[in-house]
Amino acid sequence: MKNIQKIEKSLKVKFKDKLLLISALTHKSADQKKNNEKLEFLGDRVLGLVLSKKLFDLYPNENEGVLDKRFANLVKQKTCCDIAWSLGLQNYIIIGNKKKRIIKNDEKILSDCCEAIVGAIYIDQGFDFTKKFVLDSWKEKIDKSDITILDPKTKLQEHSLKKFKKLPFYRLVNSSGPRHNPVYKISVSMVGTKEFYGFGNSKQEAEQDGAKKLLRGENIK
Repeated sequence: MKNIQKIEKSLKVKFKDKLLLISALTHKSADQKKNNEKLEFLGDRVLGLVLSKKLFDLYPNENEGVLDKRFANLVKQKTCCDIAWSLGLQNYIIIGNKKKRIIKNDEKILSDCCEAIVGAIYIDQGFDFTKKFVLDSWKEKIDKSDITILDPKTKLQEHSLKKFKKLPFYRLVNSSGPRHNPVYKISVSMVGTKEFYGFGNSKQEAEQDGAKKLLRGENIK
């Protein structure tokens, strides 16, 4: 493969085993047997360990629910796609259709390749080097992880658990409308509050709506 040195320079990694790097860049459309799927599997786990430990250290006073949301934002497909793009992987991914250019909308291809690169670096360079690579590559995303917009249901749950050590209570009042487009009415209450009613085309949507109304009605920030 051409451009090995360019890729290594872009990644700031000098691979001992160049074939590992090639495998990490090879999409299954180019080779059904020797592709990046297994490296992606490994990289996903290594990435998860590095980032979850970093969040654990950064936010010692936060509960598991909030940490989980921060973590999900860091490892989701779009984030890994953004990292892959910033590393320039779109210029080197090997796909079956040689005429096709990888674009930003090819999120899965880019995201999978990003995780495969992490897996390849782990095998080739070891954990400590991989940890540094991940933390350097994800630095901007990690720095922004302190900005978390919680959905109303999660926000209400955290408030209720913190203040009363009890979960909010959700009750299905009724559902109406045709089967293909139902409208659910759900009541939401918390210790010491009246019932607030949420509406939506799914139970979850109705619960979110009810939680939002309770938060607003009780002036919970």
